[in-house]
This record gives sequence, C-alpha cells and structure tokens, in this order.
Amino acid sequence: MTRIRYMERSGIMTWEQAGAIGMLTVDNRPENYLAGPEFVDPDRLREWTGSTLLKGIILSGKDRHFSAGADLEQLRSMCADASVLASRMKRGREILDYIDAIEVPVIAAIEGACFGAGLELALACHIRVCGTGALFAFPEANHGLMPGFGGTQRLSPLVGLGRALAMILGGDIVNAEQASAIGLVDYTTRPRGALEFSISFMKKMVEGRSPDVIRSVVRSLNNGRTMTRQDALEEETRLFCSLAINAHE
Repeated sequence: MTRIRYMERSGIMTWEQAGAIGMLTVDNRPENYLAGPEFVDPDRLREWTGSTLLKGIILSGKDRHFSAGADLEQLRSMCADASVLASRMKRGREILDYIDAIEVPVIAAIEGACFGAGLELALACHIRVCGTGALFAFPEANHGLMPGFGGTQRLSPLVGLGRALAMILGGDIVNAEQASAIGLVDYTTRPRGALEFSISFMKKMVEGRSPDVIRSVVRSLNNGRTMTRQDALEEETRLFCSLAINAHE
C-alpha cells in the first residue's frame, strides 16, 4: 500500500492508514499473543476507526502468525481476584464487540496460528481470508477453560452447533482447507498471500463507493443480526431512501 498518512501504536496493536483503508496489526512477535484482555486502548481504537473518510479495515498479524491466543501466564495472574478477572474480561469482550459493529468492512487476513483469543478476534471481523498454511483452534478446553470473548456466540452461526462443539470441546487443530469447507473462513489463497488478497479484495469492494453507501450497507447487514426482522427491514428502507435523496440532490 502507498501514501501511508501515519502509523500509531497502542498496546500490541499498530494502526496505519493509506487513503481510505486502515491496517490494524497485532504486533507481539513471534506468536502475537494477545497480552491481556485489553490488548488495545478502546479510546484509541475508536479514534483510529472513527474517520468519516475510512472505507475499510484489514486486521492481520505481524510476520508469521495472526495470533496464537491469550497469554496464559497473565491470565493465571488475573485469577487471583475474581472481580478483576471478570471486569477485565468484559472490557476485552467489548473491544471485540466494537470491531464486530464497525460500520465499514473489516477483513481478517490470517496466516499461521489463529488460536483461542486470536480466533475470537478473527471471528469478530466481517470477512476472513487465510493462506493455505493457516491453522485454527480453540485449545481452551485442554486447559480447563472455554472461549470468553464471544467465541461461543460467533462460531456456532458460522459452522453449526455440532462443529462448534467439536472444535471447542475437542480442541482439534483445523487446517485452511477444513476451515473453508465448514465456513469458518470465506476465502483461501496461496501461502503467505492473505494480506495481499485482502487488500485487493477490499479495494474491489470500496473503491468508487461513497462512505455513506458503505456504512449504510454494513449497518443494514449488522441490523439483521441485532434487530427483529421487521425492524431491520424498516431501517433498510429508511437507509435506501436517504441514499436515494442524497444521490438526487
């Protein structure tokens, strides 16, 4: 990408913006563990993604891996105080909920390990692209745990209840081919090619589209998950009419 306007960092996350596309990167090499539930400052994340000129976001991991998941040592230290653990986990979940609700397309470009909390982060994105060397797993049950950032709620609608149970309780590693077959990922590309594919695909979706059109489409699709069908249909009509009037003026 060219014309990078700026680069900033918060926690383990870096943000770059080139034109109308933002690049959100997990940078905690080598495995890109999510160092604590609040792996990025929520206010900074909102600042980065709040530009009215932004048309899309690509989320990836630096170098070999997307993210191998949570830092178990830090998690164990939080367990000493149940109220602190619950509070921090809630704040971490709210970060993923925010990413899920962003009103521009968010693509996860996945290479290498995408495990545990890293997989939950990928599931919060609207589209998942992976290289053929990517691996996916929820290993929490092997440690007496379960996904805690919304993973149980986001996985089942994608792959079905039976496969979700098998992935979470079985703890098995799923390769890219299997992930594509069960609907865990949307697109598979060559090894180490996920980021390049995601940039090209994002440009195809958003170039030549106004930010209003993009945000209206994403909002309407999100409404289908959060509203009753009737309310979502009524909001779709309202959004259409608003765009039509603006286009006519």
